[in-house]
Amino acid sequence: MEEFEQRWKEVEKMLAERFGKTPNMEAILFLIGLNELNSLTKKKYTKEQKQDLMHIAVCSLLSRSGYFELEGLDKDGWPHFKEIHPVPKLGMEEQEHFLKEHIIDYFTDHEV
Repeated sequence: MEEFEQRWKEVEKMLAERFGKTPNMEAILFLIGLNELNSLTKKKYTKEQKQDLMHIAVCSLLSRSGYFELEGLDKDGWPHFKEIHPVPKLGMEEQEHFLKEHIIDYFTDHEV
């Protein structure tokens, strides 16, 4: 558990250095969604688009473990996923840990 906490702190530190403050989970998912969309230039998104970007992030993260698979891109270039295996039913704390593990792997693999 200590190794996990240390790895998570490294991700938070890297993001804080880059953005000037430590982002919360929603902001991290939003950033991953933007990265997956390859659209880091647009400045304003609607509330619905922000939710869609966080959904893209979750699907992208969990596709790494075989829960989702990219189906393709729509006409606007937004990715769409299909569920391959059901995501485990977890409590809030376990769910957050599950997502954090995937986020750590994401940033490690992307060498950010």
